[in-house]
Amino acid sequence: MFAYIVRRSFAGFIMLILMSFVTYMLFFMGPIHPERYACGKNCSPAQQAQTKKALGYDKPAIVQWTDFLKGTVQGRTYPDDEALQKAAPQNVVECPAPCLGYSVVNTATVNSEIKTTFPVSMSLALMAFIMWMAGGVLFGVIAALKKGSIFDRGIVGISLVFYAFPTFFVGLFLLKFLAIKWQIVPIPEYVSIADGGVGPWLQGLLLPSLTLALFFMAGYVRMTRAFVLESLGEDYLRTAKAKGLAPRRVLVKHSMRAALTPLVTMAGLDLAGLMGGAIITETVFNYFGLGKLAVDANQTFDLPTIIGLVLVLAAFVIAANIIVDILYAFIDPRVRVG
Repeated sequence: MFAYIVRRSFAGFIMLILMSFVTYMLFFMGPIHPERYACGKNCSPAQQAQTKKALGYDKPAIVQWTDFLKGTVQGRTYPDDEALQKAAPQNVVECPAPCLGYSVVNTATVNSEIKTTFPVSMSLALMAFIMWMAGGVLFGVIAALKKGSIFDRGIVGISLVFYAFPTFFVGLFLLKFLAIKWQIVPIPEYVSIADGGVGPWLQGLLLPSLTLALFFMAGYVRMTRAFVLESLGEDYLRTAKAKGLAPRRVLVKHSMRAALTPLVTMAGLDLAGLMGGAIITETVFNYFGLGKLAVDANQTFDLPTIIGLVLVLAAFVIAANIIVDILYAFIDPRVRVG
């Protein structure tokens, strides 16, 4: 098992390096002049040239990429040129490892930007994940066990309705009616556990997390129902029933275990995607997470921030795939030999 984990982790590490290379080549090998956006609209050609040198944009793209990789291990110092560092030591910025770059637009390291916004996105993603997994699996199993009944049709019908509505509509509906008009819950505002405690933190996450959970829950209800129905028709389950095993034991130990494999894949990738920021939901509720940071960086063409966010999201997706593969090995030991 340990060798399997090592193999998958090493493959994920190589994938992340290749992802960083592709990202850098896409942004810096094309006919783009990032120093113009970093310097500002009113910069003179001389100031643009100085900015280009200070950020290392005057180097070939492959050299910039290797410098970036070194920065993730050793850290970096900005400006990138030693002469500029000596000329203006008061403007020197230290970016400790793992350094993901420096944003001139926001005058901050990408690390500090992600450190500020990551807890918001992580809180939303984890809360929504718990909601949609609990609701999706529960209602999916009920629909499968009550196949053809009014409960089955009602659950599937309601899930289709929520799946059809876009997240911005659901978020605005919940915000307008539950929080503003009917005042059932307070207007959402993110409060960290360190600042307000667990209660205010959960209260601020309720509506935005519910917005995400309703969308994902609808898909998980249908998938869980389909997987459970498929597994209930297998020969080994009919044999288990014929041997007199209790229906609950057949469902939990045999049927759910068979249905768990595809659900684990979906859950891992969906959670990884949300960890990179729920752009629409964060915008609707004015939560400054990774998604909103990505929108702002795209509008200002803040390349270091965009690259840092792309690599962070890629790291989440790769890590999720590794975790899913390891869970597969526990669910089905035959996977380990692959």
